[in-house]
Amino acid sequence: MKIHYGRLNLFDHVLKARFLSRPNRFLVRCEWNSQTISAFLPNPGRLHELLIPGRLTYLVREDGSGHRKTRFTAVALEKDGCPIMLHTHRTNEVVRYLLQMGKVPGLEGTQIVKSEIRRGRNRFDFLLRKGDKNILLEVKSCTLVSGKVAMFPDAVTERGTRHLQKLARFSEEGMETAIIFIVHWPFAEVFMPNYHTDLNFSRTLLSIKNKVKVIPLSVKWEQDLSVAPRVHLLQIPWSYIEKEARDQGSYLLILELKRNRNIPVGTLERVSFRKGFYIYVGSAMANLKKRMERHRRLRKEHHWHIDELRAVADFHSACAVRSATRLECEIAEAMSRISEWNIPGFGCTDCSCFTHLFGFEGNPLGSGKFHQWLQYFRMDRYLSGGSLPLGGSVVNGK
Repeated sequence: MKIHYGRLNLFDHVLKARFLSRPNRFLVRCEWNSQTISAFLPNPGRLHELLIPGRLTYLVREDGSGHRKTRFTAVALEKDGCPIMLHTHRTNEVVRYLLQMGKVPGLEGTQIVKSEIRRGRNRFDFLLRKGDKNILLEVKSCTLVSGKVAMFPDAVTERGTRHLQKLARFSEEGMETAIIFIVHWPFAEVFMPNYHTDLNFSRTLLSIKNKVKVIPLSVKWEQDLSVAPRVHLLQIPWSYIEKEARDQGSYLLILELKRNRNIPVGTLERVSFRKGFYIYVGSAMANLKKRMERHRRLRKEHHWHIDELRAVADFHSACAVRSATRLECEIAEAMSRISEWNIPGFGCTDCSCFTHLFGFEGNPLGSGKFHQWLQYFRMDRYLSGGSLPLGGSVVNGK
């Protein structure tokens, strides 16, 4: 950890490349100096909304690491001209730096007693001391950001849920506990648990919020990947989260059809489907998780138009948009703005929409426009008051 002129710099010899693909969980391919190179990605998150082809990626050359299969590590990626740190293992060093600088609200004046603390079968990041009291601290790295809203996690984290439960238990036994979410995005103003992706983690955070100090902090990474001690404490809209974080709402089902097909679909009779990816927009205002799991299965009684397409198409993924209000038709309208074709009358017999099925030649999860809309409904809708943005794109606030 290097501190120069008050700034923390964790990385030397940073190279800038263009992201191409992610062959597996811990490997990315980038273009650098007209060459395709592989780099280790020290981040197990999904990162779909960040890993968009063409985005500027910050790499570090790992000289002297003969046991490694790759010579590079991907440490950050640029979003709207601002680096977002991806190296989850280095987030603790950021927190150590902020603690030493006295910049963590609520933890000013604490001393770091030890890092990597074991309590039973669990390991926590820091043991702090303030006066005559010990404080157990856990650290999480947050990269899921959109406009002024940040969410954690971007994938289901059973380990993270266990940490929350253990921290609450230690708090009940009389020990002070805290969890810091480092948000690698300087424009964030609001933090929420990602109840769309991990409802269990989110409900657990709600249940322990009066026992464990929850501290979401945004930091700004400069182009040289240095970070200053200027932090911003984010708001947490607990009452909104309590209302929205339930197993209800809408979903986007993504299927892949590997060849052209002509199949019967209820009252639509025979429908011609082009080869490609399809997004179906549906809803379930109760038992949303079970509805999405149903679409994974092939063996089931057919009730809806989508069951006929699912019988011949591969399940790719399902994206939940949990909400207390039905957003299905608004989401369908948004998908109509970015889709390449659609199937008229599909899945909309009980509403006035033109269709709820939209086609794409390539995987929409690799499309920046798709993620802008998904993040609007999942995140930015909170600040917009629920009104759909005008025009053909989502405006990213800064």
